[in-house]
Amino acid sequence: MGIYMKSISKKGSVKSFSTDSVFDIIITIIAIAALLISLYPLYFVLIASISSPEDIALGKVVFLPSNINFSAYKFVLEEGRIWRGYANTILYTLCGTVLGTLVTLMAAFALSRKDLFGRSIIMKLLVFTMFFSGGLIPTYMTISNLGLVNTRWILMIMGSVSVYNMIIARTFFQNTIPEELYEAAELDGCGIAKFFVSIALPLSKAIIAVIALYIGVSHWNSYFNAMIYTTRQDLAPLQLVLRDILILGQSLTNVTDASELEALAERQRIAQIIKYVVIIVSSMPLICIYPFLQKYFVKGVMIGSVKG
Repeated sequence: MGIYMKSISKKGSVKSFSTDSVFDIIITIIAIAALLISLYPLYFVLIASISSPEDIALGKVVFLPSNINFSAYKFVLEEGRIWRGYANTILYTLCGTVLGTLVTLMAAFALSRKDLFGRSIIMKLLVFTMFFSGGLIPTYMTISNLGLVNTRWILMIMGSVSVYNMIIARTFFQNTIPEELYEAAELDGCGIAKFFVSIALPLSKAIIAVIALYIGVSHWNSYFNAMIYTTRQDLAPLQLVLRDILILGQSLTNVTDASELEALAERQRIAQIIKYVVIIVSSMPLICIYPFLQKYFVKGVMIGSVKG
């Protein structure tokens, strides 16, 4: 009887192991396929930026570059405006991220406290702004009356605070920082401000990384605020400069002067692949930074996600 039960147990374990193995293999194949589908467009942009535009049009550039040349990179990087745009964007991103992260975390921590007077009303008013806004013209008039048009301040402040990020951070504080911890700190003479700086923030590295990444990416990719609220070229961020360069590249094909016919063919080639170079120049810094924040990003999103 004992031998019979052992044989059944072994068969069951073999069956279970086999089923789990098949499931793991299927999931692995799906994950690899999803990874390739996600990475290939980025890879294609990279090889297309150094390939011949004629070969791209003929469909010869699929997995490897063809007739490698860096003329489009040379054209873009020789533009003096692009370096000024980089400096402006780095300044706006750093200052806007620090300001937005600080304000978002302070507001989220305050809203996570049950003893905050009028917490529910404040939260409803904040959520209301997610669905309704004053409109572009009233916003522009307000910013103009504040004297922020054509200044660097508007590009640092606008878009720094998001109610969505605030809700994520508030949920994180509610689910991660126990009330008993605050009560214990209060017994030791710790005030709410000191508790936030000395205890809550050190325990919130994950959500800080998530909020900073969200705000940083938003500032790095932002061009609309600069296009609306500034007219000075020396204040233009990178994205707006690259947009102008892309338009300039498209206008290169309109040259009709006979004295420039020799250079026209090369300019047309550059104009066709310049869009790929613009994508790489604008996104490469964030692609390099993201792997260092990935572990905090995943953890922060899971812990700070809104619970039903």
